[in-house]
Amino acid sequence: MLDTVQTPMDRTGEVRPVAGDPDRREAFIPSPCVQNHAANILPLRNGDLACVWFGGTQEGMADISVYGARLPAGSDTWSAAQKLSDDPARSEQNPILFDAPTGDLWLIWTAQVSGNQDTALVRRRISHDHGTTWGPIETLFAQRPGCGTFVRQPPAVLCNGTWLLPIFHCPSVPGAKWVGDDDTSAVMISSDEGQTWREVAVPDSTGAVHMNVLALHDGTLLALYRSRWADSIYESRSTDNGETWSAPVPTELPNNNSSIQATVLANGHVALVFNATNAEAATERRASLYDEIEDEEPATDAAPAPVDPNKRTAFWGTPRAPLTLVISPDGGRTWPQRRDVETGDGYCMTNNSRDRSNRELSYPSITQTPDGAIHIAFTYHRQAIKHVRVSEAWVSAGE
Repeated sequence: MLDTVQTPMDRTGEVRPVAGDPDRREAFIPSPCVQNHAANILPLRNGDLACVWFGGTQEGMADISVYGARLPAGSDTWSAAQKLSDDPARSEQNPILFDAPTGDLWLIWTAQVSGNQDTALVRRRISHDHGTTWGPIETLFAQRPGCGTFVRQPPAVLCNGTWLLPIFHCPSVPGAKWVGDDDTSAVMISSDEGQTWREVAVPDSTGAVHMNVLALHDGTLLALYRSRWADSIYESRSTDNGETWSAPVPTELPNNNSSIQATVLANGHVALVFNATNAEAATERRASLYDEIEDEEPATDAAPAPVDPNKRTAFWGTPRAPLTLVISPDGGRTWPQRRDVETGDGYCMTNNSRDRSNRELSYPSITQTPDGAIHIAFTYHRQAIKHVRVSEAWVSAGE
């Protein structure tokens, strides 16, 4: 196993310049948790920058809850973390912030039993004061029999007022624990500001998850996906406001079965953050994401499904590093500009944060503030959420 010596983290939350890199500033967001993962960062209407993530002892454990912090407008220091959910029976994961056109701020997240993503449902809270206070916890999408519903990426608001919330389904497999082999993507569509929703499935999307919907400046929609097969980032497109989608196909960019995120910049360029590696770089393989958890939930009582030798299986354990920022000037068709945001060995054969065994640089979230700055928040060794501020010029300067 590689050396686990790590640089001490500055937990003050102060955003500081980086020596030798004057166009970059960074901070570790304060948190009381041993493990911190799956950030989502968003500029608020009052000028603050907000970030949410999940924290606790380890993903899948019942003490995993949603936390949030903010960088107040005009400040260089992130606030202390605020606990925003607390279900003693479920692991609450993958929080999303959504600045709704109504002026309300939504917090959306998942809740599952232990490491069983096929038990997941989707919850929300709404704030009327930019996240200073929050309303009651509600169920947005209830748990389905034999299938969990998951989220990771924020809703997209279209010019016609339609809201698109990407989801993915995690079906149960008879006689087995969930490992992700059968996950598929869809979008939930609302034409009444989130009061009601209807589902549109993405065709042939098995293994393509974490659908990230981007409204391009030409009026079409681009969706980018994480791959359970740890081969490539996949893409699909829609020309009818998300009512139909092309089947996901591989892009030129690799994927390691870890999350990605992209945003459309003010100039129309697409900025994407991801781990620039895939299973070809792996020297080990995990049984599943939750193979370390003592699970009180047994596999389903049904007889095991027949083994299909031709069926693709999810690949877990590919290193989650480097973390790379790429820019596309043509709606995601080519990605000529790229620069590493963070480098390391990305060791993720364990989710253990207490012993500092995990060294992944993963689950990025990216946004642009009105001043043109690009903000990225990501998982640093599953111990902290790191915030990095750069610019589009910073990417081209590193080529």
